[in-house]
Amino acid sequence: MTTDLPVLLVLDLLGTFAFALNGALTALRVVRLDIVGVVTLGVITALGGGIIRDVLLDVPPATFNDWRYLAVAGGGGLIAFVFGRHLERLTTPITVLDAVGLSLFAVTGAGKALDLGLGPAQAVILGATTGVGGGTLRDVLVRQVPSVLSSGLYAIPALVGATATVVVTLLGVHGPATAVGAAALCFLIRMVGVHYDLDAPLPPRAFGPPPDDDGPR
Repeated sequence: MTTDLPVLLVLDLLGTFAFALNGALTALRVVRLDIVGVVTLGVITALGGGIIRDVLLDVPPATFNDWRYLAVAGGGGLIAFVFGRHLERLTTPITVLDAVGLSLFAVTGAGKALDLGLGPAQAVILGATTGVGGGTLRDVLVRQVPSVLSSGLYAIPALVGATATVVVTLLGVHGPATAVGAAALCFLIRMVGVHYDLDAPLPPRAFGPPPDDDGPR
């Protein structure tokens, strides 16, 4: 998840911080946990996707090679624990930062997979996994259906951003500008989904869960 560009590094760390806040706030909303549980969920949300990616790539997790990510994630979880009630009013800024993190993680995840020699499809999958993996782990730990599978435009923007990264790389024009462009595309789709409350396509109602009733009639 590291990058050579200071601006992208700052945004990457902001995204990590936002993910940690979201994960910790989810812990406070959904389950009653102590400080260890809240901070742990924040850290897992922020760093889980990158760790999954690196384990699949069979390389040492980048999180443990750069102390700043772990420090920022832990700090975000701790802040959420202490100031959780006040942070509830900052939903929009946190959502924006979360979208920034999603976008950057999807792009850097796909780029790292390509750098290590993986194919285009695998790079897209790993890029999206980097962006959504942490939130999925969080939801599983609090015994919820992962939100990435059930609501909102979240996985789709990550897939689009990762795909854009792969395409420009294969065309031989990948660089800082195109990386920012791919991240911006992911961010735009995610924020449009948030603004208009859009969901990914759902199956026909006939294939959805059956309505509650009192038993067979």
